[in-house]
Amino acid sequence: QVQLIETGGGFVQSRGSLRLACSASGMRLDGYPMAWFRQAPGKEREFVAAISWAGTGTYYGDSVKDRFTISRDNAKNTIYLQMINLKPEDTAVYYCNRGPTREGDRWSPSDFWGQGTSVTVYP
Repeated sequence: QVQLIETGGGFVQSRGSLRLACSASGMRLDGYPMAWFRQAPGKEREFVAAISWAGTGTYYGDSVKDRFTISRDNAKNTIYLQMINLKPEDTAVYYCNRGPTREGDRWSPSDFWGQGTSVTVYP
């Protein structure tokens, strides 16, 4: 079965850290740009970070710059999102997306999503 699988979510105290991972089953991720998006309860989906297919370019949403780091290990067929200095407003379900597109500073997701992993940051 072809799918993206996100792991690493959980409960963490404010200013804590988490590392999310997105792995693929039944397909290769190298050759695709990849991105993380998130959606908090009652809010619209938000772009978090993206990485070029080779890992040479990384892009971040304004609310996570300098706190989150996206990376990839194509040999392991996995994308990562290292999150530090977490804040309660980072609470959301985080989704991995394969093959987003970029237009200027705006990233739009493709239709290929994982199931999401929940992150809850408490004060």
